[in-house]
Amino acid sequence: IQKLCDRVASSTLLDDRRDAVRALKSLSKKYRLEVGIQAMEHLIHVLQTDRSDSEIIGYALDTLYNVISNDLEEEEQEENLPKQVDDLGSQFTEIFIKQQENVTLLLTLVEEFDFHVRWPGVKLLTSLLKQQGPQVQQIILVSPMGVSRLMDLLADSREVIRNDGVLLLQQLTKSNAAIQKIVAFENAFERLLDIITEEGNSDGGIVVEDCLLLLQNLLKNNNSNQNFFKEGSYIQRMKPWFEVGDDNCGWSAQKVTNLHLMLQLVRVLVSPTNPPGATSSCQKAMFHCGLLEQLCTILMATGVPADILTETINTVSEVIRGCQMNQDYFASVNAPSNPPRPAIVVLLMSMVNERQPFVLRCAVLYCFQCFLYKNQKGQGEIVSTLLPSTIDATGNSVSAGQLLCGGLFSTDSLSNWCAAVALAHALQENATLKEQLLRVQLATSIGNPPVSLLQQCTNILSQGSKVQTRVGLLMLLCTWLSNCSIAVTHFLHNPANIPFLTGQIAENLGEEEQLVQGLCALLLGISIYYNDNSLENYRKEKLKQLIEKRIGRENFIEKLGFISKHELYSRAAQKPQPSFSSPDHMMFDHEFTKLVKELEGVISKAIYKSSEEDKKEEEVKKTLEQHDNIVTHYKKVIREQDQELEELKQRINTLTSQNEQLQATVTQQVSQIQQHKDQYNLLKVQLGKDNQHHNSHSDTFQMNGIQTEEVSKLKEELEEWKNKHELLQGQLREKDSVIEKLKSSQLEMGTTEQSSQTSKYGGLEHNNELQKELEMLRSQIQLQSAEISKLQIENQKLQVMNTTADPVLGDSGATAANNSELEGRLEQEIKELKSEVKALSEEKESLKQHLDSSSSTVAILQDEKSKLQQEVAESKKEQDDLLVLLADQDQKLSALKIKLKDLGVPVEDEDDIESGDQGDEDEDGDEEEQD
Repeated sequence: IQKLCDRVASSTLLDDRRDAVRALKSLSKKYRLEVGIQAMEHLIHVLQTDRSDSEIIGYALDTLYNVISNDLEEEEQEENLPKQVDDLGSQFTEIFIKQQENVTLLLTLVEEFDFHVRWPGVKLLTSLLKQQGPQVQQIILVSPMGVSRLMDLLADSREVIRNDGVLLLQQLTKSNAAIQKIVAFENAFERLLDIITEEGNSDGGIVVEDCLLLLQNLLKNNNSNQNFFKEGSYIQRMKPWFEVGDDNCGWSAQKVTNLHLMLQLVRVLVSPTNPPGATSSCQKAMFHCGLLEQLCTILMATGVPADILTETINTVSEVIRGCQMNQDYFASVNAPSNPPRPAIVVLLMSMVNERQPFVLRCAVLYCFQCFLYKNQKGQGEIVSTLLPSTIDATGNSVSAGQLLCGGLFSTDSLSNWCAAVALAHALQENATLKEQLLRVQLATSIGNPPVSLLQQCTNILSQGSKVQTRVGLLMLLCTWLSNCSIAVTHFLHNPANIPFLTGQIAENLGEEEQLVQGLCALLLGISIYYNDNSLENYRKEKLKQLIEKRIGRENFIEKLGFISKHELYSRAAQKPQPSFSSPDHMMFDHEFTKLVKELEGVISKAIYKSSEEDKKEEEVKKTLEQHDNIVTHYKKVIREQDQELEELKQRINTLTSQNEQLQATVTQQVSQIQQHKDQYNLLKVQLGKDNQHHNSHSDTFQMNGIQTEEVSKLKEELEEWKNKHELLQGQLREKDSVIEKLKSSQLEMGTTEQSSQTSKYGGLEHNNELQKELEMLRSQIQLQSAEISKLQIENQKLQVMNTTADPVLGDSGATAANNSELEGRLEQEIKELKSEVKALSEEKESLKQHLDSSSSTVAILQDEKSKLQQEVAESKKEQDDLLVLLADQDQKLSALKIKLKDLGVPVEDEDDIESGDQGDEDEDGDEEEQD
């Protein structure tokens, strides 16, 4: 190895170096440690310098891979070897990545298209990520276009490189949100889904599995990527994954694995731990694209493997959880049986069947819980199947309620627990259903009277059944009684219940029974906290005294604390899905842990509260309730009045529109009447003319016989009549026939007498005809005038209605008058509040006056203080001046003394302590001596 390393380092010929690296590669598997220690530096140098030769680069990368990777040695069976192997691989990786340039160099080599360089480069980088993931991730993240270069591997046409590229990205995206985002935005979802489709979806091989694992890495706990996946419409592309054929016989191990991962991927998108908004939008998308329908088809299909069925149930659970639209769809799904049964009923049958696998029963319970989560409609439907009025008397079909009751009272403790928890979920946060469930009666045995469901639950508790059964029933009772005082009253009505609970709590039992004791304490606490004191013997105060005497407050609180301290409680509190390692560990439900958290502290306080505090609290509650009731009542009244106003407004609008229409018709009728009047006047005039004509005609006929010119004129006039009056056409035709008769009679009769007689007769008949026509017109006009008068009357009525619309509006105030009592009460309360406000304002005024007086005294004191400070400052100044003068005098004295000494004059010691005035005299004397 040493010689080969020397050859790699010193040989000038490329062929020699290549042979040496090839030899090192062949030794690297067996003598991994030696090659790693001696050759790593030289191999890195080859990667840096011999980039032009792809063969030597390929050998060098393979050698480094053999040294760093643990894949080959892990296959060996020695027990102690894997730990040593792990250490060796991570140590060599640490040496390699110490120089960040090595990783950057590797990234550039991975870009090479040459298969002999790219493939070993991908494998080496994957191995580095396996050994020292976070460090290598950080180096790739900071290197320019590092992640983008690796994304190009998915587009490689050679499947080996593409598949190993998927494995590389799996390692790269582990637990690193920043890299996950970059990979997602580099179009990873599109490429991976294309690969899955190409490989045959769930029927594909291990490549599909790898792609799904990579998708899980990208989406799990990454809200940004989940949102991007949904917005990119990739959820719709998941639907074909679950299109399983009818011949469900061919389930290979790989297909089961693939489908399992696909279901997990759906669950990642709708996980209860995701933000509610994101989960909700994904759930809706899954419903609209038909994915939920596809999952329900698998759920109801035959021949599906048990683990796939279990995971499908869990997936459907989370797709419908808290989404009303999906829950409604799930309620409508029927199993393909004869007669068809609802899917919920079929699933519940599996849950209460002790022969079914434990994991499947847990999944069904979770599905039922998710169906009822925030679904009051669904809860109502389940509880209604238990109520006496809705139970099927024929017994042909089994309902969900009957199955739950059957499970609740079966001999299998696991069925008891599951049924109790399921029923508790049907009552969750729904006070009306808690009250309705009190009506449920059970026929225990022939001849005995029916027993209420609540009573039967307490009976089974007192019989001392298995711990799991009792825990389940106690959880159901706690959920049922919480926040429902009527249920508490029903529970306390049975005289055996309270002694049983106090007896259970007071006893010193083993560890297993401690959990039951804690739940009994919780149930007793709920019976106190939600007690409305309607039963004299079981009032709050009496129950507290009972606890004090029989158990002791401290002991009671300690027993209550057993629940939250239990290991299984903390496990159940972590996530909504019930996941238990064995049936024995199935003790707590997730929603129940929330209830315990909520009530534990409240009950502890309630136990220590005095009766006076309780009374005060009750009074406050009552007043609050009264106020709330008044407010809600007034809200209701206002809402009703608003509705009435809206209705009246609509009526006014319709009436105004009708009025406008009627006015339009009236104007039309008026114009028509005017037209008829004009026509009538015209007809009158023309009839007058016709009469004159006929009279003259008869005279001439009598006198002169037939005159052809006048006959022709008469024809013309008749033609005009035809054109002008369409209404009288029929009558005019009769006129023509009369004239024709006249003509024929004139031709037949030769004598003037006969002709004159016929003309007379014809003229009279013509006059009669015209008179008839006139009468008909008059009758028509009368009918029309009658219609007009009717319309006028209707118009007047509408106007009256319009004028009375305002009084109608005023009548709505009558409803307010009916509420005078409530207004009076409100006015009284307002008066009380006003008096309180007045008292407070008076108090405020007095305080204000007091404040003003104190502020004036403060101001005076501040003035005095400032004067005193001024005086002190002045005195200090004077003092300073005096001190300066004294200092000057001392200097002068000392100077004079020195001069006197110089002159030989003896100076006495007393001069040092003389006063200022004496000093001044000495000073004068000295000056005289000097002179």
